[in-house]
Amino acid sequence: MNKIYILVAEDDADDRFLLETAFAENGYEGKLQFVENGVELLDYLRNLKSQEAGADSHLPGFILLDLNMPKKDGREVLKELKEDPRFKKIPVVVFTTTKNENEINRCYELGANTYVVKPVGFENLVKTIDDIRSYWFKTAQIP
Repeated sequence: MNKIYILVAEDDADDRFLLETAFAENGYEGKLQFVENGVELLDYLRNLKSQEAGADSHLPGFILLDLNMPKKDGREVLKELKEDPRFKKIPVVVFTTTKNENEINRCYELGANTYVVKPVGFENLVKTIDDIRSYWFKTAQIP
């Protein structure tokens, strides 16, 4: 069985480092795949899609998606993911600093599975990452 991994779309290098460290603190080293913007995220998944049969086993367990990225922002990516029959079942966790009710509603309307506001402080980040990982890999039943 292939290892389950998380695809993380985050344009900020410092945030990528903190996320990688927070996952490592939770014993989840080396199971992250980072992309820096929405175009890279979609290209990454489409390259998997172009592989031979059985490529579904290479899809991420879930996507951790920042909203505010260059080239193609998280909202555009979310819309495209949920419109694509191959990718719409991948859980998408919006992980952003934006704490706006309209934005939260909009993301759920576009198909987000969860909306999480990035916590302040590293200890809070470690706890939040543990909660997200635990929920999606231990509690939730995903296709």
